[in-house]
Amino acid sequence: MAQLSDDCFAFGGPMMSVDEAVGLITARVSAIADLETVALVDADGRVLARDIAAPLPLPPFTNSAVDGYAVRNADLPGQAERAFPLDGRIQAGGLANAAIKPGHTARIFTGAPMPPDAETVFMQEDVRIDESGQVVLPPGLKPGANVRPAGEDVPQGHVALRAGQRLRPQHVALAAAFGLNRLNVVRRIRVAVFSTGDELASPGEPRAASQLFDSNRFMLMAMLRRLGCEVSDLGILRDERSLLADGLKQVAGRHDLILTTGGVSTGEEDHVKAAVESIGSLVLWRMAIKPGRPVAMGIIDGTPLIGLPGNPVASFVTFVHVVRPTVLSLAGSPPEKLLPIPVRAAFTYKKKIARREYVRASLRRGDDGVLEAVKFPREGAGLLSSLVETDGLVELGEDITGVEPGDSVGFLSYAELI
Repeated sequence: MAQLSDDCFAFGGPMMSVDEAVGLITARVSAIADLETVALVDADGRVLARDIAAPLPLPPFTNSAVDGYAVRNADLPGQAERAFPLDGRIQAGGLANAAIKPGHTARIFTGAPMPPDAETVFMQEDVRIDESGQVVLPPGLKPGANVRPAGEDVPQGHVALRAGQRLRPQHVALAAAFGLNRLNVVRRIRVAVFSTGDELASPGEPRAASQLFDSNRFMLMAMLRRLGCEVSDLGILRDERSLLADGLKQVAGRHDLILTTGGVSTGEEDHVKAAVESIGSLVLWRMAIKPGRPVAMGIIDGTPLIGLPGNPVASFVTFVHVVRPTVLSLAGSPPEKLLPIPVRAAFTYKKKIARREYVRASLRRGDDGVLEAVKFPREGAGLLSSLVETDGLVELGEDITGVEPGDSVGFLSYAELI
């Protein structure tokens, strides 16, 4: 990644929009080229390295979609029901080598192969057995009904999974249906995670009266692992510029991304920005987003660094909108566009123009059945309880200046974000 020649994001300059900032970051990271092969059972969450073309059709043979009775299309009843002698029984996993005799039907079960020349299956609920033991089939069934042709789902040779796809359980299931037990994937993105600040103590260690236990680092590491990353917990860097610079410099060459939290604001004891500039280059610093305005993006020895705010809600929001797309770009995966679902606002809110804001909210169903977003009752980017006690974020775009009860707003569920 190259340093921008004009650092217009320094303090006092215009803030960059979220979309511009993410575009700038993702355009400057190169996808890693290292691949590995993993067992299918371990493929969930990994990024596929090579296209997978269907090695066989799905389903691989024509089969019955229901429990019932198979017949030839030429024997389908016309205007009235018709009795058929029973000619065989075909179970799932069995063979169907013999053709049905003309004017006969065969008992067949879901997933069983269709016998030669049989093209239609009557559901067992729609037929009856008469006194002589013959199967009485009703009229009016469409030819080919209740049959799954070979290749109906996926034809042989079709590219069913593409390189760059972040695998989910349904993708793993498709690979298993092809008979694959190992997949080529991009190696895990290696991320070094630091917290910064003298005011922090790690959980399990002694805490001074004026210190807080560090929560951000553990939240960010959990979110990174959900993205399939290999995470290095590098603890807390103290508020001294040289120590920060040394710590960042040491890990740059051994990781694909450095992630810090805290120390990126404009205070006299916020040293991350200056430390990055002393050993690398700063690409951007501030984004037009709330919570989360101070976000640093830099390059140290070719390794990207993202510095997130210290307040936990701001750190969470900026991770979702900055770190997540960066990790996916490093893994060669296309951006996963977040699509808010429309819900009805059950709150009043005022905001500034030209800034994207995220409001923590819970969902409820109104008296008329419509989903409503209820704003968390307290403000503050330091309230971890606001993330625990809500269902997601209401996204308010740059052109919105306020929300009134009854307005339609976009809601992003935490389940979609992490």
